[in-house]
Order: sequence, then structure tokens, then C-alpha cells
Amino acid sequence: MWRVRNVLQILVLFFLWTTVFSDQGRVIFGYDKAKILTYVFGVLIVRALVFSARAVDVAGEISKGDLTILLLKPINYFRYWLTRDFSSKVLNLGFAVVEIAILFPLLKPAIFLQTNGYSLLGFAISLTIAVLLFFTILMATNFVTFWAPQVGWGAQFFVIVVMSDFLAGSLFPLDILPAVVQKVLLFTPFPYLIFFPIQVYLGKLTGMAMWSGIAISLFWLAVLSILTNKIWRRGLLVYRAEGR
Repeated sequence: MWRVRNVLQILVLFFLWTTVFSDQGRVIFGYDKAKILTYVFGVLIVRALVFSARAVDVAGEISKGDLTILLLKPINYFRYWLTRDFSSKVLNLGFAVVEIAILFPLLKPAIFLQTNGYSLLGFAISLTIAVLLFFTILMATNFVTFWAPQVGWGAQFFVIVVMSDFLAGSLFPLDILPAVVQKVLLFTPFPYLIFFPIQVYLGKLTGMAMWSGIAISLFWLAVLSILTNKIWRRGLLVYRAEGR
């Protein structure tokens, strides 16, 4: 169902921004029509790679006691779920490509194609970090279930749908917000999931602005990785496998 929601969201945003940019030469917030529509369709691709994750099942696994089965096996728990996540991302990327292949002939959007190798390299790096960053956020959220088995789904919904989806820039480019709000958001991990990689692709962030953003996202990846590991270890101390 989330694929259907994504397509509906893209259609709503497409018609909204097409109306706003009805004048072909119009530029708003540094976007022309081609770049804003590229942002909209870029969200479809980047969301498929970043937000699709089998690790959403971790909370249920903990609350039901199924975690015990994996703990008895000689595998790294984080690598196990990261591998499953990658398989999910490949599948969802395929769906996204099919969706775009259907929507493009119908909508005929003006699209900005990035040809600068420097920007494409920055996009690839920032996208890779975004995938790992979301994984750590999701796992840390799931581990709340160790202490509160009944709120795992609610915690996921709040972090993924409310915080990550909204604050990541899935609904609109974050640089249309007031400057003060932008500065605050850029010191949180969320813009580096969607907004930042697409900005790099569009060439709106280059040079020091691009590399400083990558550095901040790496900082958050390191901090959240350490935090997630600590929550995991403490969670195992209280895990009782009541569902088994």
C-alpha cells in the first residue's frame, strides 16, 4: 500500500507545482519548473532506496519473542537485517522505475538531468549515507520494544511517517521554509535522508556546502550507530522472550 501512497503523493505534488510554475520562465525559491519537478520525481526514487526496509519487522520480532531464534544463530544481527533491507530496496527501486516509466509518458514533466560528474559523485555518496542513516534510526526506534512491547508500531509510525517523512523533505523542499527553520533542521539527521541528496543532484549544493553536508551526515551516522548499539546491548539485558 505504501507504493500506492507514494504514487498518489507524487501526482498531487506534480499537479500542485505544475500549477505554481504555469509560467515557464518562473523561478521560486531558486527552483525553475524543471528542477522542482525533478525534485518531485527524485523523491520517488530516493524514498524507494532510503525508506524501504524489512527492518520494520524487528519490533514485532522482539515483542513476539522470535528474536531468540536469531540470537542462537552465529550471525551478526545488524548485518542480517541490513542485508534483508538491501533486498527490499532493490525490489522497491524496481517498482519505482516501473511507476516512473508509466507516469512519464502520461505527465510529460520537464526534467533536469545532471551531467556534472562531481555532483553525481556527491549524490552517490550522500545517498549511500542516507540509506545507512535511516537504518540506524529505524533500528534504534525498533529497540524501544524491549521496554515497551506494545508501542513498537506507534514509535515506528511517529519516527518514519511523521518525523522522517516530513522533516526529510519528502513532501516539499525544505529550503522553502524560513531560513531559521532550515538552519535548525540541517543540524538534525532528517534532511540528509531525502532533501540533501536531491539538492546535491540538482547542483544546488556544491563545493564546501556539499562536503560540509556530507560531513554532518557522517557525524550523525557515527553518533546514531554508537547509540543504537548501546540501546541494543541494554535491551538484551531486559529481553525475556515472553512470546515464546
